[in-house]
Amino acid sequence: MDLTSLLVQVVSGAVGGGAAGAAAKQYSLGTIGNVIAGAVGGGIAGQLIGTFAGQMIEGWVGDIAGGAVGGIILTLIAGVIKNMMSK
Repeated sequence: MDLTSLLVQVVSGAVGGGAAGAAAKQYSLGTIGNVIAGAVGGGIAGQLIGTFAGQMIEGWVGDIAGGAVGGIILTLIAGVIKNMMSK
C-alpha cells in the first residue's frame, strides 16, 4: 500500500461524494456528510480496485478513478439508507 496513492484515492473520493450529493439531492447527506462518505468510500474502493484491477488500471488514473467511483457509490448507498430510515 502506497501512502500517496491512498491520499489521492481519499481526496478523489471526497470530491466524488460531494458531486454525487449535489447531483442526487434526494440522497444527499449534507455537504460534510457527502465529503466524509466519499472519502471513506474512495479509500476503501480505491484499495480494492487497486488490488483486483491493478494490472489493467495503473498509476494516477487508476487511483483517481477508483477513489471517485468508490466515493460516489458509498455516498449514494448511505443516502439511500438514510432515505429509507427516515420514512
